[in-house]
Amino acid sequence: MVTGRTTYRGIAVLAALAAVPVLPGTVGVASAEGVPHYRTAEGATKTDGASSAAHAPPLKPGLHTDSIKRGEQKWYAVNLDARTSAYFSAVAAPPPGTKVEDYGDKLTLSVQESDGTTCGSEARPTFNGGGMAYPIADYATRRIGADRTECQKAGPYYLVITREGSATSGPDTWPLELKYLNEPPLEGNTPGKPGEGTWSTVAPAPRTDATKRRAKGGTGFNDAGSVATGVWQDRIRPGETRFYRVPLDWGQRLNLSAELPNATSPRASGFLARVLGLSVYNPARGAVGNPSFVPYTGKPAAAKEYTAPVDYGNRFDATGAVSAMRFAGWYYLAVSLHPDAAQYFPKGAELTLRVDVRGTAKAGPGYAEPTSDFSVTPEDRDTAQKGQNAQEAAKSGTLMTVAYAGIGTGVVLLVGLGAWTLVARRSAAGAAGTPAGPGTAGRPGGRPSLPEQSTDSTQQALQNRQFGPPQGW
Repeated sequence: MVTGRTTYRGIAVLAALAAVPVLPGTVGVASAEGVPHYRTAEGATKTDGASSAAHAPPLKPGLHTDSIKRGEQKWYAVNLDARTSAYFSAVAAPPPGTKVEDYGDKLTLSVQESDGTTCGSEARPTFNGGGMAYPIADYATRRIGADRTECQKAGPYYLVITREGSATSGPDTWPLELKYLNEPPLEGNTPGKPGEGTWSTVAPAPRTDATKRRAKGGTGFNDAGSVATGVWQDRIRPGETRFYRVPLDWGQRLNLSAELPNATSPRASGFLARVLGLSVYNPARGAVGNPSFVPYTGKPAAAKEYTAPVDYGNRFDATGAVSAMRFAGWYYLAVSLHPDAAQYFPKGAELTLRVDVRGTAKAGPGYAEPTSDFSVTPEDRDTAQKGQNAQEAAKSGTLMTVAYAGIGTGVVLLVGLGAWTLVARRSAAGAAGTPAGPGTAGRPGGRPSLPEQSTDSTQQALQNRQFGPPQGW
């Protein structure tokens, strides 16, 4: 009987696992050259920005997809309250191999009031990778604060995105991904800008861990592979950009190094001015400074970044790289390899990523409402240690939930079946026994002897109940 019950439970758990949805992995849709394109978010809302405010489609918090042509301007309508800061990011993702011109091809993002007032500074993400096409991103904000005078009222606003382009670059339409995030107000006092000299700008040496773990870079923000403090290895192809993410809490900062090895082909030679690029983005997809592209001559090369510590008051700093380090959460690393690197690495190169999360995590500023976008949880740190992307972490969590549910259900079934068997046996014994009298022997202690056929009677009782619990159990 135990074997049978175990079999039924195993079948039930397998059926439950089969019902778990298969979530997307880390690999994007490959181009004709084999280099994956940027993978937009599953479930993102398709929208079509208008050419004027009069016909601007509404945007709600979340992810949206669109496209934009060279010289085109797109308008989107948003309704904002008077207490919440809003962040609007745009990712332009021309396919690998698209012709772009450094500093000539770019986006301009701004948030405007209905009277045309621009809220804060415009964002201008552009290319500076030696003509390489890679995803570029940044955000525009409507920030609530005592230091602000414009755009503090509730009402209608507009997100305006313009694509500027050189006549010598390609006319292709670029995929566009938008993200709208709200940052809750604070409960208490607003922290001020960190004082001068409170942290060092001198970058420490990169990590030198002997063990190198395997990283799984993604095509963009949505499938970025998680990493934690340590030394990681991945492979990157010429023309490719690989994304990673790392949880960073209040008070912590990043010391990063992305490295190429020496070339092993004896015939490859020449100086490549901008080959390996490293970009850093905050949880709202705001650029933390400009991408860092380094040259390559066949010898090992490294692109490095050292950020400011995460602090709410950084938003009051005029320096863009410091201002972007304004909240905790997942930070993103984008590593790009120029197509010209094919002369050194025709089949791709081993990429070493040295990640050093420095500083002790501190308490946050105290948001008035919970926010998963601007916080770090123990589950986030666990995901980073395992090197999982968001989809793998969600799938792993779902499977664990199903497994625990299966174990719990199995325990309940076993306890219930045990109780049911006990009740059934007592019922069968009561039906088979008779009161003490002539021809009936009693056992010591006054308990009547069960007739020898009682076991058969019990089995018959179980069969008569058709493997169902007694009525009323």
